[in-house]
Amino acid sequence: MTAINWFSLLHPVLVILFVYPVMGATIRLGILVRENRLGITQQPAPVPKEHADHGAWATAAVVVAVLIALVYSFIHKAVEPGAAFVGGSARLGLLMLVAAGTLVALLALLRVKQPGLRASFSLLTWAGLLGLGSQPEIWRLSDNPFSGAFWGSHYWSGVLLTGLFLFNLAARPEITKQLSWRRLHVTSNLLIMVLLAVQAITGCRDLLQIS
Repeated sequence: MTAINWFSLLHPVLVILFVYPVMGATIRLGILVRENRLGITQQPAPVPKEHADHGAWATAAVVVAVLIALVYSFIHKAVEPGAAFVGGSARLGLLMLVAAGTLVALLALLRVKQPGLRASFSLLTWAGLLGLGSQPEIWRLSDNPFSGAFWGSHYWSGVLLTGLFLFNLAARPEITKQLSWRRLHVTSNLLIMVLLAVQAITGCRDLLQIS
């Protein structure tokens, strides 16, 4: 295997070994937090914070995994024998800068406290992923939302999944304090669980098609 082949494994390995287990723990902790709030069970004081921390770790890992997949696609096309990478090294360098900026926005989101900054950095992170994902090197089954292929696309379901993760991270203080936000949080997480299953299925399907 070449170095680029090993790099291609980072995305699925990170998702399988980290994102899914951490998400499972996050869901379990969330159930415990809800039971404690409703008086069904008594939980240790650190449980709510652990739930929030696990959610932040899962969100960060998802964004990093997506960035790895996108960067791999660009580098793979740039070094592939006989394939002309449009824009050459200058465009590749620009795409790497956008990827780095997206990562910086994520790190800022993890640190800022003000609502406006949290919303801004979450949108910047998502916009960076969308901008990179819109490039011709990224394989998308369809860009037409009125086609069945669009809804079966690993890329587009991943985009929605990442957006929901970023929303939950950005709205963490509001979710803690307000019932309406908690209900929205629960709804978004139900959709996240569905999308995680979709990602597992479509990811395996795409690997089979590529091979």
